[in-house]
Amino acid sequence: MKNQKSKKAVIIGRISTTAKGVGYIDDADPKKESIYIEPGLLNTALDGDKVEVAVGSSHNRGKTEKTGTVTKVIERAKEFFVGTVLFEEGGQCVVIPDDRKMYTNIVIPEQNAGGLKTDQKVYVKLMEWNDPEKLPVGRIERILGEKGNNNVEMESIVLEKGFEVVFPKNVENEATEIGKNKIIPAEEIAKRRDMRGTPTFTIDPFDAKDFDDAISIKKMPDGLFEIGIHIADVSHYVREGTALDKEAVKRGCSVYLVDRTIPMLPEVLSNDVCSLNPQEDKLSFSTIFTMDNNARVQSRWFGKTVMNSTHRFTYETAQAVIDGNASLAVKYSNNIQTTASAEAGMKYHEALVDLDRLAKILKKEKFSKGAIEFEQDEIKFRLDETGKPIGIVKSLHLDTHKLVEEFMLLANREVAKYISDSIKKKGTRDTGAIYRIHDVPDKDKIMNLASFVKALGYTLKTHDGVVTGHSLNDLLDQIEDTPHESLVRTATIRSMQKAVYSTKNIGHFGLGFSFYTHFTSPIRRYPDLLVHRVLAKHLSNEKFGDRDVAVFQNIADSSTAREISAAEAERASKKLKQVEYMSERIGQTFKGTITGVTKWGIYVAEIETMCEGMIHISNLGEDYFNFDEKTYSIVGEKSGKKFTLGNSVTFKVKAADIDKRMLDFGLV
Repeated sequence: MKNQKSKKAVIIGRISTTAKGVGYIDDADPKKESIYIEPGLLNTALDGDKVEVAVGSSHNRGKTEKTGTVTKVIERAKEFFVGTVLFEEGGQCVVIPDDRKMYTNIVIPEQNAGGLKTDQKVYVKLMEWNDPEKLPVGRIERILGEKGNNNVEMESIVLEKGFEVVFPKNVENEATEIGKNKIIPAEEIAKRRDMRGTPTFTIDPFDAKDFDDAISIKKMPDGLFEIGIHIADVSHYVREGTALDKEAVKRGCSVYLVDRTIPMLPEVLSNDVCSLNPQEDKLSFSTIFTMDNNARVQSRWFGKTVMNSTHRFTYETAQAVIDGNASLAVKYSNNIQTTASAEAGMKYHEALVDLDRLAKILKKEKFSKGAIEFEQDEIKFRLDETGKPIGIVKSLHLDTHKLVEEFMLLANREVAKYISDSIKKKGTRDTGAIYRIHDVPDKDKIMNLASFVKALGYTLKTHDGVVTGHSLNDLLDQIEDTPHESLVRTATIRSMQKAVYSTKNIGHFGLGFSFYTHFTSPIRRYPDLLVHRVLAKHLSNEKFGDRDVAVFQNIADSSTAREISAAEAERASKKLKQVEYMSERIGQTFKGTITGVTKWGIYVAEIETMCEGMIHISNLGEDYFNFDEKTYSIVGEKSGKKFTLGNSVTFKVKAADIDKRMLDFGLV
């Protein structure tokens, strides 16, 4: 292969790497052309590092592509890694990183390798690495335990994504002191609107341990409804500048794995003091709306309250009450610990029916304004006492899920609008705010999506890459209940921009809202806690300084990054359990759907458990198969046999690599 290279310019950007030591830079070129860095030219750069790159161009097979060589690592993105110990021939100890984008092993010096054993999982700090001809050197920070142990593997996932399982001692001490004074002083109650006389309830998963939000509803004499969305007043307990607050900023959010939660706040706060547990007086921050019979907001009130949740519902028990099925409500209630009986929940039948009806109106109005229906199937795992998966089932989507969602969206939207209005009224810069924003889709991605779905037989209406929420919903309607539904939904989501936190409001494209923030989950998301503080200052007409601008935007950026890492940890824990589940079913036959087509084979997801594996192109049959990029198909030259996205296939589980979290399937 001949390379003709032009004079090289120098750029700075963030690098992405692969397990094969290939690098890409996408964020340094305004034309969005990726810069390709060949193996051997990374100069010790690792995934996410900020680097300086000398850029040229290569001509290969008639195509010109930008190529580069890393000349300097400016800033390391990561210094801690989780991996598995291996003693090589000759006795050298190395750690094989779990991070699949880490293309090199890490050497552990002999003086730091004492007590280590092959197949132990460890937490290692990467020391200075300047010579690409040598392996990087690491220092063992912690021995996690034996590879394959459920607790060890889950802790490995959490640490690998930059979260800590345990809280620092000073943070725990602060939380413990707060927990000693649970009784709310009378003088604090006197400052607040007392909602304890209004029937109020929570609706959450059956296994929930922290309760951020509760809903109250009261019929007014004039036919209107008073609806309260009551949120745990975490800001009363977690004060700015404390050790608790600093740790919460660092974590950014709670992490939800298949078998556990890594909370943002210590459990004495998240599960007890701040949690809106049933039959307990609690401090809350509320949005209270007067609504008419058509779900139109007539008036709104924001402020600090004291409330008492009179009943704890699960999504299932609330749905049974709405449906008037008392026996089913009793059955579902046996799954939760609550001081209220299932029969007592039936007295909320009328209230829940009213909320359900109003929520459906809100939902219809939301979609009429261009909100996009992105709902996808989710899975739940049944685990034995050792954490071994013994069952995988799809989660049910009930009307009560939407009921809660619509009223939380209402609160978030109205709080954002109030904050924005308050800023305009003061005539100040957009400083005292933090929003949840979602930008319009990238035009190139939308054009690619349109081409992709056209190859499958569907239509996405665009105008030079510009798309509306209505057009996207029309596409999703086309693929509903078809073999391509899950695939196209996933492709559509991937074509969207990521929702992020910001001090600058541009609206939320996916929800069709001009104003949106996160206010309703301060126990598990730091931006919500910050929004509580911001809203309180606006309500009391306090000013915001220039320092607030920088602090809020830094928190917005770090919270966005933490949210992404938490989502990656959740997916990693699910993938691990899926591979473990299928590892017990080697040789068994299943039905699946083709979810991916590449030049090296097809990816197939099992219909019920959504476990995904690959069938290599060499195992597709006695033929020579070619990859057709335009139709997303693999086609046999002689037989004409075609494998296309969305096709149903029968497959056999051939192998499961738990370390790499990969499944190998064979066509039946």
